[in-house]
Amino acid sequence: MTEFFTGSLKAKHGFFTRNGGVSQGLYASLNCSFSSDNPDHVRENRARVAAAMGVKREHLLGVKQVHGDGVVTVRAPWAEGAGPAADALVTNLPGLALGVITADCAPVLFCAEGVVGAAHAGWRGALAGVLEATAAAMRELGARDIHAVIGPCIGQASYEVGADMRDAVLARHTTDTQFFEAGRPGHWHFDLPGYCAARLHAAGVKAEALGLDTYAQEQEFFSYRRKTLRGEAATGHQISVIRL
Repeated sequence: MTEFFTGSLKAKHGFFTRNGGVSQGLYASLNCSFSSDNPDHVRENRARVAAAMGVKREHLLGVKQVHGDGVVTVRAPWAEGAGPAADALVTNLPGLALGVITADCAPVLFCAEGVVGAAHAGWRGALAGVLEATAAAMRELGARDIHAVIGPCIGQASYEVGADMRDAVLARHTTDTQFFEAGRPGHWHFDLPGYCAARLHAAGVKAEALGLDTYAQEQEFFSYRRKTLRGEAATGHQISVIRL
């Protein structure tokens, strides 16, 4: 059975774990990314997620994520795996489920009366403004009181970064030093969920973070950083989904 976490959003949603699918090996078991793995396994995994969300598999929509700030307004479903390049989706159409895949980046699900959204926010996308862009696209569809939940992502204690990344973030605003904690010489630990929450609050979005660490919680989540540090050849990706 698929497993997922939820926040306080009124729309049906789920931050799915890595458990309850059919993928094998390094992708075990609910890998939902078509970028690797046996495609038949991925289709079955996504069918299980869609069923848990109460939609057909072909109505579980995603985009080709590029770590940017692009947002797609979904007005009709597209063929599975044929989504445009972007990092967020919004819609006001019932029956369509919006999904983003992650393996350390932050999945952020948005909800307002009659409008929902989903965003993939790594540090690059968050810095570029993908969260604010998602809220703006929802407001274009008539959203007013927007709530968001930041799902499982790499936690600050697990996320060591170098000076180049820190400098890039601080170039936007020096007060963002609050999201960096000193580590070993020349390195810091970055609070990605805290940074996302602050950007959301500044954009007028009520936000909460679930506080789930993809790197530390191996039994529940895939982690790109864990895979990299272990020198493993591949890893899967979990999915986070919302629908009206």
